[in-house]
Amino acid sequence: MAEAERIIGTPDTPEAAGAEPEQSDEQATDPGTERPRGKRRIAVLFSVAAFAYALDLVSKMIVVAKLEHHAPIEIIGDWLKFEAIRNAGAAFGFGEAFTVIFTVIAAAVIVVIARLARKLYSLPWAIALGLLLGGALGNLTDRIFRSPGVFEGAVVDFIAPKHFAVFNLADSAIVCGGILIVLLSFRGLDPDGTVHKD
Repeated sequence: MAEAERIIGTPDTPEAAGAEPEQSDEQATDPGTERPRGKRRIAVLFSVAAFAYALDLVSKMIVVAKLEHHAPIEIIGDWLKFEAIRNAGAAFGFGEAFTVIFTVIAAAVIVVIARLARKLYSLPWAIALGLLLGGALGNLTDRIFRSPGVFEGAVVDFIAPKHFAVFNLADSAIVCGGILIVLLSFRGLDPDGTVHKD
């Protein structure tokens, strides 16, 4: 059992990075040591999620109050504008006929991340999942509370680059989290902190 725990390890142990251990195996596998590290990673996940969610929520409140039904605001000429629109589809305006489905998917993503958090020992994964969670919560809030109805609400988008779809900060958080997860997967780093090589 001790050997199995040593192999699983945590992302913060020197073994996971391929370096020589700085402490004994007994110390490295001490459950009392692993639990605080896991709790810190969970705290990072939910802190990042809360920050992304709050930023998205506040930005949408400002956009609805100050920008909706007004002319777009040019930030960088025609290349970047703030333009309030309501999007019934997925991120970047795709699939407007499947609003309820996207709502269910967002809720499922939140549940999966919450369950995965119990086995989380990697700081980069905590940040990535926090971005995904915050973005999903941001757009799910719109789906539930905005018109035309519960689970069918249109998401507020306002960042409008030239020749690109209009999006919001929640979309940005989801994309950044997804890119980070892809990079971590390429590096072979798993959420539990183990490093695998194909």
